[in-house]
Amino acid sequence: MNNLDKLLEVMARLRNPKTGCPWDLEQDFASIAPHTIEEAYEVADAIGKGDMRELQEELGDLLFQVVFHAHLAEEQGEFDFYAVAGSISKKLTQRHPHVFGDAETRDTAEQNRRWEEHKAGERRSKGQDSVLDGIPVAHPALSKAQKLAKRAATAGFDWPDRHGPRQKIDEELTELDGELDNGTVRRQAEEIGDLLFSVVNLARHLDIDAEAALREANRRFATRFLGMELCLRESGQKLSELSLSQLELAWQKAKESIHGS
Repeated sequence: MNNLDKLLEVMARLRNPKTGCPWDLEQDFASIAPHTIEEAYEVADAIGKGDMRELQEELGDLLFQVVFHAHLAEEQGEFDFYAVAGSISKKLTQRHPHVFGDAETRDTAEQNRRWEEHKAGERRSKGQDSVLDGIPVAHPALSKAQKLAKRAATAGFDWPDRHGPRQKIDEELTELDGELDNGTVRRQAEEIGDLLFSVVNLARHLDIDAEAALREANRRFATRFLGMELCLRESGQKLSELSLSQLELAWQKAKESIHGS
């Protein structure tokens, strides 16, 4: 028995109505969906760390989530894991005619254009006429913003270069400033949302993944903050007892002490 079939057998035993695990038997699609998202983020985290051993483990955890969902569907007579594997194989074959067919692709840009055209055709076959159809509601907001802007750009709704979204950021900052003193919380939130969307759009024009960029910024902040806490503890100081200027000085020292910051 290969490792994949063994994993499928483990899943079946966990869901055995008589001898299975009580927790696994209580689960359904909705209850394990958050775990699926969490495991995907842990895969991304392992990649960011460059830890191959951890990546192997996290990929296994994510694979188990796929197996779990497929098994639930199999119990309902909908499809099984092998059908999932077959459908993605078919989709990838259809989306890569330059590999599996006679089409020729000159460069990555042309390949991406054909990819988007093919996906648009798939959406139309499902009755989805808008270029924005098919984007999951639960998609993380930052990456969803980038996907929305990218889809809109395929329809020609885009600036010709990075200067457009850069100017839009200044425009949105001005509008936000106008709401800070007398605007309602709702209006302030709307303007902050518009500003974030504009920043994401600039990232798209620079071929930067906004989600990954913010994830890296989070990592840098956490590393610097932990370094600052450590330095203060070693000197017998407490964060809560320092003035803002002292905190800023400690923060700058932490930045300087961390390589690459």
